[in-house]
Amino acid sequence: MTQPLAGIKVLDFSTLLPGPMCTLILAEAGADVIKLERASGDEMRSYAPRFDDESVNFVLLNRGKRSVCLDLKAQADREQVLELVKDVDVVVEQFRPGVMQRLGLDYDTLSAINPRLIYCSITTYGQNGPKALRAAHDLNFQAETGMLALSADASGAPIVPPTLTGDLAAGTYPAVVNILLALRQRDTDGKGQHLDISMTDNLFTLMYWGLGNGWSQGLWPQPGKELVTGGSVRYAIYKTSDARYLSAAPLEERFWNTFLTLIGAPELAQEQDEVHVRAEVTRIIASQPVSHWNQVFEGHDVCVSEVVNLAQAVQDPHFKARGLFDREVMNSHGRRMPALPVPVCTSFRSAETRVAAPALGEHTNEVLGITTGDNKQ
Repeated sequence: MTQPLAGIKVLDFSTLLPGPMCTLILAEAGADVIKLERASGDEMRSYAPRFDDESVNFVLLNRGKRSVCLDLKAQADREQVLELVKDVDVVVEQFRPGVMQRLGLDYDTLSAINPRLIYCSITTYGQNGPKALRAAHDLNFQAETGMLALSADASGAPIVPPTLTGDLAAGTYPAVVNILLALRQRDTDGKGQHLDISMTDNLFTLMYWGLGNGWSQGLWPQPGKELVTGGSVRYAIYKTSDARYLSAAPLEERFWNTFLTLIGAPELAQEQDEVHVRAEVTRIIASQPVSHWNQVFEGHDVCVSEVVNLAQAVQDPHFKARGLFDREVMNSHGRRMPALPVPVCTSFRSAETRVAAPALGEHTNEVLGITTGDNKQ
């Protein structure tokens, strides 16, 4: 089957994480992604850990793309970009507002050359507003949108999140969704458009329940006190006797009753004092090792899982059975490792399961030669 984005050409100016992950997903669905890099390369190339002399992060995020080196501050190289744009469907950029305009590569300029161009700008705060030009990272995104305050330790201090939620859930995925919507819209009217992807804007979507509580009841959520922030005995983490942990989320009544029966405390279903219930559940779970509880809960619908680390998770027979890590990525030396799983269904992906990440500038002559007619290979 032809991949859904076969024939779509993407010019990727982005670096680090949100944009490169976005264009990785597009590439996995068949798009031809041309990654424009400066002479020193995407900053991610310098990151540890290393895979031979290359960054593991870069290799994972740039599988199947083509790398072209150009100096966007040099007039001759900008002219090369303008030539490329004539034959491009999507541009992805991640600079602060105004940078691409100063380079003469903004949407108005490029859309005058190619009216069908879809131009996706991923920024922290969007293209306008009082904070538009501020520097920030994911930790700042979460702090400013109220998300970080909902994650706190026992002392009430916010905890540094383990995932870059702002970059990925509020940057990458909205960018992919809106690029696909814009391509569909272009099928209808033949026109391109400028997509303004603000990571801080999109983080609020993930806190729909907190916003709903605040707007409807004036009950703004607090860390450790709400249903999904640790305030419920039915949505909590419990320590076992061998210092392991269980995540228990038997929210629905039928799950909760089964859970209490299995731990030997069915009478707690009638108990109204949740402080007492939590203390009893905590005591009971702490009386046995995690292996005991895994056996007890096995085969029952109780929404209980052992808390495992990442090394254990990738060995889970379920994920292996689904072939989650069967695809491979190669570095420029040909060494292989499992490719990063991406949320693209197998039916939309190439049958080729082993794909390389590009060396810096590996495709410069190929891309510019084909596009300009000047064979530099």
